[in-house]
Amino acid sequence: MASLELMNIKKRFGEIEILKGIDISVEAGEFLVLVGPSGCGKSTLLNMIAGLDTVSEGDILIGGRRVNDLHPSERDIAMVFQSYALYPNMNVRGNIAFGMEMRKVPRQERDRAVQEVAKTLQIDHLLGRRPAQLSGGQRQRVAMGRALVRKPRIFLFDEPLSNLDAQLRVDMRTEIKKLHQRLGATIVYVTHDQIEAMTLATRIAVMRNGELQQLGTAAEVYNRPANTFVAGFMGSPRMNLISCLLDQDDQGLHARIAGDGAAPARIPLSAVPEAARGYLGREIIAGLRPEAISDNLDATGARPVVEAIVEVTEPTGPDTLALLQLGGREVTARLRPDSPLRAGERARFAVDLGKVVWFDPASGARVG
Repeated sequence: MASLELMNIKKRFGEIEILKGIDISVEAGEFLVLVGPSGCGKSTLLNMIAGLDTVSEGDILIGGRRVNDLHPSERDIAMVFQSYALYPNMNVRGNIAFGMEMRKVPRQERDRAVQEVAKTLQIDHLLGRRPAQLSGGQRQRVAMGRALVRKPRIFLFDEPLSNLDAQLRVDMRTEIKKLHQRLGATIVYVTHDQIEAMTLATRIAVMRNGELQQLGTAAEVYNRPANTFVAGFMGSPRMNLISCLLDQDDQGLHARIAGDGAAPARIPLSAVPEAARGYLGREIIAGLRPEAISDNLDATGARPVVEAIVEVTEPTGPDTLALLQLGGREVTARLRPDSPLRAGERARFAVDLGKVVWFDPASGARVG
């Protein structure tokens, strides 16, 4: 395994700038996930690390060595593609061993390596089968096996689970995480699925329009998003972004929510970050995850309570999601799984102020 340095990486196609100066350091053994919407540049960045695409500006260092001008075969990386890219005329054993055969690895050593990797991926009983005889999940394991058997310094995954059905994606996600824990390998993984990013990564790089929006752990990106884009993109359901007026009167500090001619809602605030106090008397955006608004009313009154109208309820099993009208704004709340609330009802909801994140309405950047 090796470290990876991306230093001011830019990519241009003619006058169009696809990547606009990406700086990321990946430590040896780290699992970095590049996540973002389609067209944000994450796959282009991965292809540049692999050597499948050229760098317009900046440097890529693997293990401290600049690799910009090195052929992909000289970078000591292995890539797992979305399409599996298996040879249909070869069985599983042949597909896994093909790269070693091309490098003239002795037959006995090849067989030993294939058997070891196949056992790790639990496909040793499939070695005699051809790709057409395998399920999607089994084909993906073979593609991973072909990468693993090389024992590269860095593994690159390009949306490897996007062709699988929902349940199989969950299973394979777990397998990839187990694999990383066993091998301690350096992995760079591309996905547009923020659930994959949250569950797999040691750190997440959130990208948008060729720019890095935030780099941090799953907890940092989820709880302290750098801006409203990250807040809205990461998390399912997304974070509520509520435009409100930060005000103070004889009843104390509060956020006043009003929209579409509805009666305003008032959320008492015990405190706000010092940077947010500069917005007193002005508009500011309050970010609240759905779990911060609940029907778990505290009998001690430790949490502020607001009234809202239930528009829609969505039972999910472990909880119930509810779309609420709060001061004329739509917000999502995460309720108890046995919540009796129904559409059209007015009810009281607790707000966990410890989970509020404040954003500037003009720039979208987090405040404080």
